[in-house]
Amino acid sequence: MRVTLGFDTSCYTTSAAAVSEQGEVLAASRMLLPVAQGQRGLRQSEAVFAHVKQMPLVVEELRRQLDGQDAEIAAVCASASPRDEADSYMPVFTVGLGHAKVLSDALRVPLFETSHQQGHIAAGLIGNAEPEGAFVALHLSGGTTELLECRDGKLTLIGGCADLHAGQLVDRVGVALGLPFPAGPHLEKLAMSYGGEVQNLLPVSFEKDGVTCHLSGVETKAQQWIREGQMSPEQIAAEVFDVLARTVARLLTGACEKAHVRTALVVGGVASSTLLRRELSRRLSKQRRPIEVLFGQPQYSADNAAGVAAIGMKKYLTSKE
Repeated sequence: MRVTLGFDTSCYTTSAAAVSEQGEVLAASRMLLPVAQGQRGLRQSEAVFAHVKQMPLVVEELRRQLDGQDAEIAAVCASASPRDEADSYMPVFTVGLGHAKVLSDALRVPLFETSHQQGHIAAGLIGNAEPEGAFVALHLSGGTTELLECRDGKLTLIGGCADLHAGQLVDRVGVALGLPFPAGPHLEKLAMSYGGEVQNLLPVSFEKDGVTCHLSGVETKAQQWIREGQMSPEQIAAEVFDVLARTVARLLTGACEKAHVRTALVVGGVASSTLLRRELSRRLSKQRRPIEVLFGQPQYSADNAAGVAAIGMKKYLTSKE
């Protein structure tokens, strides 16, 4: 059984995965980068060093999962940059790419490169029927809140957030509340424990184009509530997730109208939130012309190498035609 290995070393996670010719994820291993309590991330140099230390452990776990599956490595693929643009670069991605190159040379198999963003979109399509024709993708993470038109495998930026990424908002509010970084799952748990009614206290903010939002004002207000200490952490968390759901609903609606499509894929670490998915689906279902929204499987929504491996397998099969 031929497989392609994928490597992704982002600002949050060290990850590797193996995908079969049929597109099945046979193995997936990932480790979050260690961040000290109260901190909101790592410097690039710190993250690179952490990846170097963690990659052997990640690969060891990947090998353990593949044991007994009679897997033959046919190709290797790595995310070499954050996005597809020529000037897109972050040092962290050199670690995954370097390991992929070494493995490719040692095994004498092809090496393919892709971007972290393409990997997220490919991971979001695992388990979903690939949309026919063009669609819109919303990449929600700590480093990105971007609306992309996906047409024939090419990504075109059409909107997003002008100031603060969705994941940054969640992490900054969560850390200010004393939660560990990355704060998404912890803040979501806090929000879901709130027993009262969400009051829509945080307004959405959009530019006239309808596909560019602002979230810095939301953070400012939430930080004020935390300093004042008059609102419970549970309510603050619930209000933050509420405004995120309202903002994302408008982003998707505006993007589909702009790109003249009816299908949207939501990917990225923030998109793994069960609460956000539920509230977003509820809001979009009430529209007169509801759009079709696809979510990736939760385990492949946060940073991972499964999508990178899937892209590598597609490139390998194409190269053999």
